[in-house]
Amino acid sequence: MSKKVEEAIRKVVDFPKKGIIFRDITTALKRPEIFKEIIDFFVENFKNTDFDYIVAIESRGFFLAAPIAYLMNKGLIIIRKPGKLPAETISAEYSLEYGTDKLEIHVDSIEPGKKVIIMDDLVATGGTLEASIELVKNLGGIVKKVAFLIELKDLKAREKIDPSIEMVSMLKF
Repeated sequence: MSKKVEEAIRKVVDFPKKGIIFRDITTALKRPEIFKEIIDFFVENFKNTDFDYIVAIESRGFFLAAPIAYLMNKGLIIIRKPGKLPAETISAEYSLEYGTDKLEIHVDSIEPGKKVIIMDDLVATGGTLEASIELVKNLGGIVKKVAFLIELKDLKAREKIDPSIEMVSMLKF
């Protein structure tokens, strides 16, 4: 665990609701040396993984997945909230630690048999992750890894996914 990266992430108490400690990565992303350390960590971790695409979850997952996809010469696919993608989509509903929501992906974004890494900034209860895995699998994709800057271990997202899928987290709280 990188102490410099951990210290660069702002903690916002009682956001978006009372009792939640929101981990704001924008304070880390604005510091080039910290942003580089984060991206380098994942590039190093992914370099021996056979995959075709990085699937980024809206919206903070975009900031991490895009530079990694570029550096590794891989395709970037995005999962968004409803109504944000312009072409035909499929959707999956999920529960958050503070409500419910839905995610969508373009129906033509992943060809059957293509291997992916799913990426977001943080995994908490695993609802967003479960929905994202469901979307990839419904298109015939194969999830090789899931990756997060931050994993909230006490919320046990790891227990909700197939144990054959590797979970990579830079920081664990």
